[in-house]
Amino acid sequence: MAHRENENIIPINIEEEMRGAYIDYSMSVIVSRALPDVRDGMKPVHRRILFGMQELGVLHNKPYKKSARIVGEVLGKYHPHGDSAVYETMVRMAQPWSLRYPLVDPQGNFGSIDGDNAAAMRYTEARLKRIAEELLIDINKETVDFQLNFDDSLKEPIVLPAKIPALLLNGASGIAVGMATNMAPHQLGEVIDGITAYIENNEITIDELMKHIIAPDFPTGGIIYGYNGVKAAYETGRGRVVMRGKATVETKESGREMIIIHEIPYLVNKANMVEKTAQLIQEKKLDGISAIRDESDRQGMRIVYELKRDAIANVVLNNLYKQTQLQTSFSINNVALVKGRPHTLNLKDLIVHYVSHRHEVVTRRTEYELKEAEKRAHILQGYLIALDNLDEVINLIRSSRDPEAARTALMEKFELSEIQARAILDMRLQRLTGMERDKIVKEYEELMLLIEDLKDILANKERRMEIIKNELIEIKERYNDERRTEIEHNAEDFSYEDMIPNEEVIITVSQQGYVKRTALKEYRIQTRGGVGSRGVKTKEDDYTEYIFSASTHNYLLIFTDKGKLFWLKTYAIPEGSKTSKGRPIQNLIHIEADDRIRSIIQVNDLNDEDYIQNNYLVMATKQGIIKKTTLQQYARPRSNGIIALNIREDDQLLNVELTHGDAHIIIAAKSGRAIHFHESAVRPMGRTATGVKAIKLSDDSDFVVGMVCVNREEASLLVVSEKGYGKRSSVDEYRITNRGGKGVKAMNVTEKTGSLVAIKSVIDSDDLMIINKSGIIIRTPVADLRVMGRATQGVRLIKLNDNDEISSVAKVEQVEEDLIEGIEDIDTSEENQQDSNNSEKPKEE
Repeated sequence: MAHRENENIIPINIEEEMRGAYIDYSMSVIVSRALPDVRDGMKPVHRRILFGMQELGVLHNKPYKKSARIVGEVLGKYHPHGDSAVYETMVRMAQPWSLRYPLVDPQGNFGSIDGDNAAAMRYTEARLKRIAEELLIDINKETVDFQLNFDDSLKEPIVLPAKIPALLLNGASGIAVGMATNMAPHQLGEVIDGITAYIENNEITIDELMKHIIAPDFPTGGIIYGYNGVKAAYETGRGRVVMRGKATVETKESGREMIIIHEIPYLVNKANMVEKTAQLIQEKKLDGISAIRDESDRQGMRIVYELKRDAIANVVLNNLYKQTQLQTSFSINNVALVKGRPHTLNLKDLIVHYVSHRHEVVTRRTEYELKEAEKRAHILQGYLIALDNLDEVINLIRSSRDPEAARTALMEKFELSEIQARAILDMRLQRLTGMERDKIVKEYEELMLLIEDLKDILANKERRMEIIKNELIEIKERYNDERRTEIEHNAEDFSYEDMIPNEEVIITVSQQGYVKRTALKEYRIQTRGGVGSRGVKTKEDDYTEYIFSASTHNYLLIFTDKGKLFWLKTYAIPEGSKTSKGRPIQNLIHIEADDRIRSIIQVNDLNDEDYIQNNYLVMATKQGIIKKTTLQQYARPRSNGIIALNIREDDQLLNVELTHGDAHIIIAAKSGRAIHFHESAVRPMGRTATGVKAIKLSDDSDFVVGMVCVNREEASLLVVSEKGYGKRSSVDEYRITNRGGKGVKAMNVTEKTGSLVAIKSVIDSDDLMIINKSGIIIRTPVADLRVMGRATQGVRLIKLNDNDEISSVAKVEQVEEDLIEGIEDIDTSEENQQDSNNSEKPKEE
């Protein structure tokens, strides 16, 4: 088909066109529909309804008008969308269970808390509430900017003057594109106290603000259960507030108990809640309730749960909280428009932006009033000139041909402005009486004082702030009411840690990944060379591989073979007796099936900026790679873990140590050689870096067995071989060499000693925990081992049965001495003989 003449076809890339169109659409939703403005707390539809109602004249002291008329006014002039959207918004603004401070005064059926719809707009009537007028007051004094409406025929306000902090009072909710907002309502008196405190001290902290603005205050009352979510929301702009209904227990004459619900959580549909509760009872998921009745009336809410004879009220109530909407949560997400852009705001941000807006309104209002006062003063000056020259003025007017000539003559004769001359000509004759003259003089004098005062306000910011504060105090006196929502602190506010004693525990991890924590006192000290007591009941093909000592309140950083890191509080590890098997580690952290724990580091506090910036994690791999990273890079716990370092396929993470940046690092290999260099030889790297070479291995069968970071002067090095031999040597015996070399001999490795299996940094007050592959554990004081030369064979640490080998060695630091009784050993003649040799048991540390 031939193209028509003048037809212009422009090829457009569909991807770019769609991207552009979608961005335009999403920005329109964000700015013009879904998010409130931080200044007046309104979305465009709310602002237009209030402004439209004011323009229609339906003020709080005027008669109600049909809702259809109000909706028509708003649709036709300002908001060209569906009528139902406008009406439903207006209905919500009138519902006392939806808004903490309703802005519309309704007449007729405006719905119910049971989710009933309002009557059609042709049946209902409405007008503004007095508090809503406080949002609009001074709007005609050039306090805010106006914009053209949709057809450029009228002007509408971009923002309202907002004498009340509506965003904090009523909150807001909305879903935009790629973001949402959910802001909680508050009690007016508390909010005004908070804003006043900020005006008096701009440096006020959020904690100090929270002494005034305690918590959200929901229109339906109820209880805020737990304060941590509130605190988080005020500090960061995001937080989860748990809400509960308010319940009491009453006893019937028959002796049966009833749970009575007087208030329910905000935004919960009462009828739905009762229906779903009845369903749970029917399905036998809720026990103890024999009947439910909704006895709510005009006097208030009353939902009755009748209990069975044997039911315990508290147990039933807790089940209701757990399984029904009697307990729900309100996820606070303070997103609002600041200068047309969405921002997440904390409590102080909200107050700062509101006060800034009010300051602008007061400044612009004062400028307008000054301008108007100066205009009036100018006219009064003209009146006074005319009255001072009354006879001349009258003669001049009488002798003039027409008003225009009279005006011109007045201006020339008395040096008046056109405005003054017009005002004199428009003057009524009664103003010429003596009393009227006195009134004009008095008005002029008062005006001059007012002008002086207005100029002083404009020159003095402190006065403007005082005006904002005084206006808010007036609002508080006029509209303040009682807080509706109670605050109940729960276990979440008192840290779980506070209920757990801070004590040393032993963390045991088996080769197959079973983990447990055991009180340290369950292990008793035995002298060097003992057979040991049974430490862990394991499956036949499993054995204990690692033992760590830790404090219950510490964070544990758990590193795996594959270089992943997981976080866990020590007390979160299930407790088990000395002989119990423990729980699979997979139940506690999201570790892969073919991965296993390699190192556990305990850290005190991941929130202390100074601590995490000045401490380092040093990691060594089996193939002799070392890496150093600041603790800060690992200070944000994630439930799924993170990559701690990138590891080659033929390698695995071996050991991780926490250092202060000034440690001596010694790395030992299976072949019996060890390298010694200062930590400064390894520069700090990023979290995902691979690392650098630490030691040159003797051959392909050689690998690293351990790394120690020594930062204690009194520390010595302990090396242990697989056949049970060990030796303490001074750190100085290991000469410092360059990183990446072969190192020096750490132990004279022979067939009798077997290969090296462990290297540890120890002091006299430490104890050793030695575990062999058959599950036997022995604990012995380091003080029993004398310090000897570096290249010697060492002494026997543990007696091993034939074909048994040492699996792992751990140390326990500075444990209090305490005599432990009643620990049963494995009943074998060899062990009993050992115990009789050690009949004078030393006290356990």
